Amino acid sequence: MAVVDRRKLVIEAAEKSFALFGYKATTMDHVAKIANVAKGTIYTFFTNKEELFDEILRSVITEMKRVIEPEIDEEKTFFENLHRAMDALLEFRSEHELLIKLSQEVRDFGTPKAREGLEQIENAILEYLERHLSRAARREEIRPFDAKLVAFVVFKLYIAITSDWNKNNEPLSKEQIKEFIRDFLAGGLLLPARA
Repeated sequence: MAVVDRRKLVIEAAEKSFALFGYKATTMDHVAKIANVAKGTIYTFFTNKEELFDEILRSVITEMKRVIEPEIDEEKTFFENLHRAMDALLEFRSEHELLIKLSQEVRDFGTPKAREGLEQIENAILEYLERHLSRAARREEIRPFDAKLVAFVVFKLYIAITSDWNKNNEPLSKEQIKEFIRDFLAGGLLLPARA
């Protein structure tokens, strides 16, 4: 007879509930019903909804890292790895039901805890980018800028090009995005000095 991991059941049920109803509308009753456990069982593992939500966010961040890591190839250039990692991150972010629901909740209701959750996810992405930018600078693949600032700019640039741009313009292909990012970040806006 298999042993039932009730904690895991609760976490999976909570993630479903947050993805279906959002943070604000999820109750411990919803979670208990989806997990098919008594509500008191949840409290043996988690003090409150906030603690349960934080556990799920940690799990999402871990899952996100598992999606990105295979995209990094030491044999590839910094820009190839950057593009592959950002592609994987943004695809994960755009397809993950919980993140989609939290984004809708923040947009529609401004729920503070949902906003905090999305900020945790974004901070994890920024920390990841910052580490890789610092590493690329140490390896002299790029100039040594403030890695934290560059990580922020790169992330926001990717969001703008892959999402915001499409609202009023013809969407760019992955190849066009890759080429633009590489040229823009590597070459900047200045014309080369004339001889």
